[in-house]
Amino acid sequence: MVDLVDRARAAVTERAELPGMSLLEHLQELRRRIIHSALYIIGGFFIAWYFHDRIYAFMQQPITWALAKHHMPTQLIYNNPIDPFNMYLEISFLGGCILACPFVLYQVWLFISPGLYKNEKRYVVPFMTATIGLFLAGAYFGYRWVYPGSLDFLLSFNKDFRPLIEINEYTGLFLTVILGLGLTFELPILVMFLSLFGIVSPKFLWKNLRYAILLIFIIAAIITPTSDVLTMCVFASPMLILYVLSIGVSWFVHPATRKKRAARAAS
Repeated sequence: MVDLVDRARAAVTERAELPGMSLLEHLQELRRRIIHSALYIIGGFFIAWYFHDRIYAFMQQPITWALAKHHMPTQLIYNNPIDPFNMYLEISFLGGCILACPFVLYQVWLFISPGLYKNEKRYVVPFMTATIGLFLAGAYFGYRWVYPGSLDFLLSFNKDFRPLIEINEYTGLFLTVILGLGLTFELPILVMFLSLFGIVSPKFLWKNLRYAILLIFIIAAIITPTSDVLTMCVFASPMLILYVLSIGVSWFVHPATRKKRAARAAS
């Protein structure tokens, strides 16, 4: 831990020597990026609200499939007349955030790019593409395989009872699984930034592989909607693959590796 703090301090000190803006200019730039991001999210919300019924129909497909498979009523219920409206607001807001995500990420990049070296700014396109692609891959993995399989297991286990599934409870579970997997698939992006600034190294990641495996299974146990070990392993397996991939990403963007490539190119 002390070593990581020292590396982070060294990275900050190194970039403090770069010609940059004053504190007030940084705050003004941050304010500008936040306002732009908020406007994108508001615009995304209204677009998602226009299609809120289709979005909910898309979200309902896994539970409809699972209920129909077990010959159960497929219509969900609500306890309060305002619940459907609140649920549509929630999914429209999250849908708007997802639609605005590329533009918000670009605002983040515009904010941090002045603190990067010229050769580091070339990572903007891979950063944007990989961030969005990994999130969508994680969300699709959850929607296509993990979530329907979990619902099928739960309904099979509770086949002696009649389910009364409330729309808000179902929406919360759906978003927890889908967004949780989408965010866990962002592990290589996190490692890329930590490695880019020299805070972690491929050697450090490989040396602590056993601790990473333990942490991954703990996270999988937390976000897994069921208590069976098989589903937990299904959640953990892509995270393990992504961690190994992250070691390769760390090696590619780490300052020591980049210096070696630059030295070979100069010779």
